[in-house]
Amino acid sequence: MNTKILKSAGLLAMVFTMISFTTNPIKKKTLNTKESKIEWEGEKLTGSHEGTIMFKEGYLTMDGDKITGGEFIVDMTSIAATDLEGEGKQKLEGHLKSDDFFGVANHPTAKLVIKNATKKGDAYGIIADLTIKGKTNPVTFDLEMNGDTATADLTIDRTKYDVKYGSGSIFDGLGDKVIYDEFKLDVKLKF
Repeated sequence: MNTKILKSAGLLAMVFTMISFTTNPIKKKTLNTKESKIEWEGEKLTGSHEGTIMFKEGYLTMDGDKITGGEFIVDMTSIAATDLEGEGKQKLEGHLKSDDFFGVANHPTAKLVIKNATKKGDAYGIIADLTIKGKTNPVTFDLEMNGDTATADLTIDRTKYDVKYGSGSIFDGLGDKVIYDEFKLDVKLKF
C-alpha cells in the first residue's frame, strides 16, 4: 500500500513539474477600439462617397511576434459619411443603414475571423472569413504589422453579402444610377 502511495505521489510530482515548465506562448493582442478605424469608399457611375466605420472589439492571437489568428467585430451602426454634411450626410447614412444596404437593425455587427496568416516579408498574407448581413465569405488581403499597429486594404464585393441595391451586375436599366459592386476598406488597427 505504501509503495502505491509513493508511486502515485512521484507520478503527481512529475506531472506538476512538467506542467510548470510548459508555457503557452500564444497571447492575445487586444484591439484599442478608440484608436482603430475603418475608412470606406464606395463608387457609383457618377462619383463616390467615403466615410468611416468603428470597431466594437477585436484581437490578434500571437505566437511570439507571429500572427496565428484573430477576430474583429465591426459596429455597423457606426457607419458615417465623411464627404457630406447636413441633410445629405444624414440621408446617405440612413440609406446605408437601411435594408437596401447593410440592414443594421437586424445585423448591427459584421465579423472578420482570421483563418490563416502567412509571413510575406514585412507583411502577412491573410485568409479570413468575413460575415456581413449574416452571409460569410472568404477574403484574402495583406496585413502590414509594425509593433502595436497594423494596416490593411481590402476590396469587398458587396453582392456576395446580399447588398444588391443599385448593382449593375444584378439589375438592368439603372443607367447613371449604377453603384459599383466593390467597395474599398482602408483598415487601421492599434493594439
